[in-house]
Parts: sequence; structure tokens; C-alpha cells
Amino acid sequence: MDNVNEDGAMRLPMFPLGSVLLPGMVLPLHVFEDRYRQLVSDVLAADEPIFGVTLIERGSEVGGGDVRARIGCVARVIEAAETPDGRWAIVSVGTERFTVEQWLQDDPYPLAEVALWDDSPVADPELGNRLEVLERSVRRVAALACELGLPGLPDDLEFADDLSLRSHQLAVVAPIGALDRQRLLACAGPDLRTAVLADLLDEQELLIRAQLGAGGDSEGFDW
Repeated sequence: MDNVNEDGAMRLPMFPLGSVLLPGMVLPLHVFEDRYRQLVSDVLAADEPIFGVTLIERGSEVGGGDVRARIGCVARVIEAAETPDGRWAIVSVGTERFTVEQWLQDDPYPLAEVALWDDSPVADPELGNRLEVLERSVRRVAALACELGLPGLPDDLEFADDLSLRSHQLAVVAPIGALDRQRLLACAGPDLRTAVLADLLDEQELLIRAQLGAGGDSEGFDW
């Protein structure tokens, strides 16, 4: 890659967002701010149409001055269309995680040197069975969330055979908030990610059942 320096760090255009991108997750974006229009143009002109996504932990997506998470995900553009007034509609997919080694000057848009971060190997021989149990939990809690007026999951939704990717996919569709997804993105590998997501779902189920018991709706939930 021509954007890898001699230390092995990649120099990536960065798109800080108020949401979390996970490997295997599809991310549509409507790009209207001038600096990010330039980012999209440069990304599409590169040999590999990729950029980095990090969660804005504090601050705003517009205008800078934000606090950005150190762990993010590479996004690969799979569709792009420019409007007559110069805005972009793009669709990208998360591919692999990274840690930000250094933020560079935001000129003309955010840039960072990042190091790719692979999942640790599967250590638990029962992880496949645990993921099956976790999938049932995700579907159950998502169905409960539907009763609060939130979108549900399609019955025919299928997940990857690869255990690492499946653990990410379950985190994508689970009814949890951005900070919880960031916590899952930061897990070392699928074993820990599965355990953490199971705990998060237990907590979320208790909250949703309490809200339903009080006759409430989805107000106060941040997913």
C-alpha cells in the first residue's frame, strides 16, 4: 500500500462520527461538508478506496473540536454517487480494526497514522455454541425492543460461519448504544467480545422489560 510508512503505520483519511463502525457493518453516508467532500474525492481517486471511522466521544461531527476514540475501523467504499451540487452519497463497509497512533493536522480534513489490529485467535473451543446462544439473546432482546416501537430483525437474517466475524455481526444488530458498540470494538477478540455482549444484552433486557412494565416507549434509549 502506498499509504504505509516505514514503521508499518497507515496514513488514512479519517471520518469521525457519532456512531461506531464494526467489521462487516454497512455504513451509508450523506456527505455535505466541504472538507469531507474533498475526502471522498481523494479516497475515490486512490488505489484503494478506504478511510478510517472513529467514534466522536465528545463534541460534534461538524466543525471540529471533538474528542475522538483511539480505536476505529477501516471503511471501504463500495458505492458512490455525486449530486449536481457536489454532495456525495456513499456506501461503505467496515473491514478491519485499527488503533490511532497519531492524529495529523486536519488539513484539508482529518488524517491519522493508524496501526491495523487483528482479532486475537479463538481460545474457547465452545465459542461456536456460545455464539448460537448469543444469537438467540440478540433476537429476543431485539423483539422486546420492537414492543417499544424500535425496528426489529428480519427472521431470515443469517450470520457468517467465521466466529470472529459473527461476533462482530451480532454486535452490529444488537439493540445497544454507540458507547457499548465502541466497548465491543475494543475487545481483544471474539471470546471476550461474546462474553461482553452477553452481559450487555442481559442489562438491556432488564431495562427494556422495566420500560415495558411501566408502559413506556423507547425514549431514553440511545441506539
